[in-house]
Amino acid sequence: MITKTISKISKCAVALAAACTALPAAAQKTLTPEECRRMALGHNMAVRSADYRIRSAEEQKKEAFTSYFPQISATGFTFKSDKDIVSADINTAGLLPEAIASALPQSVLALIPPAIPVGLLRDGTLAGITAVQPVFAGGQIINGNRLAKVGLEASRIQKEQSENQVALTAEQHYWQVATLLEKQKTLAEVSRMLQALEKEAGVAVQAGVALRNDLLQVQLKANETESQQLKVANALALCKLVLAQYIGLPDTLYTLGADADPERMPVFPLDLLQSHEEAVKGTPEYRLLQKNAEATALQRKLEVGKRLPSVAVGAGYTYNNLMENDHTFGMLFATVSVPLSDWWGGSHAIRRKRLAERNAKELLADGSELLVIRIQKNWNDLEESYKQLALARKSIDQSSENLRLNTDYYRAGTVKMSDLLLAQQQYQQAKDQYVDAFAAYQTKMLEYKQAVGIK
Repeated sequence: MITKTISKISKCAVALAAACTALPAAAQKTLTPEECRRMALGHNMAVRSADYRIRSAEEQKKEAFTSYFPQISATGFTFKSDKDIVSADINTAGLLPEAIASALPQSVLALIPPAIPVGLLRDGTLAGITAVQPVFAGGQIINGNRLAKVGLEASRIQKEQSENQVALTAEQHYWQVATLLEKQKTLAEVSRMLQALEKEAGVAVQAGVALRNDLLQVQLKANETESQQLKVANALALCKLVLAQYIGLPDTLYTLGADADPERMPVFPLDLLQSHEEAVKGTPEYRLLQKNAEATALQRKLEVGKRLPSVAVGAGYTYNNLMENDHTFGMLFATVSVPLSDWWGGSHAIRRKRLAERNAKELLADGSELLVIRIQKNWNDLEESYKQLALARKSIDQSSENLRLNTDYYRAGTVKMSDLLLAQQQYQQAKDQYVDAFAAYQTKMLEYKQAVGIK
């Protein structure tokens, strides 16, 4: 009773999955691998993060460009004190000429105070504006702008790497769904075979020309197939959900426009083969190594520039009313700064940057060789996956013929039921191996395209 209940539940789950798959075409979106890659690139967080890095690098480049312009600064200062900041006593007697002082009577002279206190700077305002234009800064401004440009180009290359990875992942998710759909079809085909075989075995047992053990073997195999159908249906529902989330679809109401049909053997794409030594120069990894070498060279030049003299010219304008009257004046000036003590430690910093530059150049040469090897491996993997696909296709033909012969032999009574069920199992395995090989072949083909820069 429990076995029958489980069997009914399994059939209901498979039927529900089949019903979802068979929704009207008008309510479903048809997806192709190309469309999945495009949608994933517009939805994936890794690509959006790369866009943010590019925008940040663009702002940094604009920031570096402002170093070409004059540096303008303004200063303002005002104060009010309870006492004069500058004070002094003036000897009034000493200010009178001696002839006048001797002519004045003593009564008048007594009225003149011996000293008069004088105070200045009780309050006041001071303001000024200065503009300084760098004329020569040891190449730091030019090389700083070049380094910012290299950083922007590197961030764009990194986005290209992210796009390649996202596209590859979307392709893998797509073919995972396609593989499960084909396995579901194969299980449905095997299930129909077992249903027909169960009827034949039942009739033969009732007629007394077959053992009941044959019928039990078929029923056990049917139960196993139903269990596999349930597992595949659950895995398919999950994989469709993963693909929908990755490409930004709100639901799993979609169908696939390309499948891993075992009846269709693709032609080997020999036209994709390129010169790997030439193709490596267009790969994002190689170009990123180039930018790293450029960046380290510019960093060395910046380190040298810090130890070179810098020249600047400027102009200023100042206003003050410190002496109770408004005063303004302008000025032009030039400055020359020559770092002397910086060369003591700076020489070691320059050597350190020079070593980093040499290391970056060697990494570029070594990385180029490794990339050629990687591209060759991608091509070898593509060839191997195609050969595996061809072998799997041949296995389908052979297992199909073997199943046909064993079916005829069983009906003729020359082979056992176990032999026929084994032939059915081999047929199912051959078809499953083909769809797995087909998915691997499609992925390997995209990996090679990305490796040689084919869009």
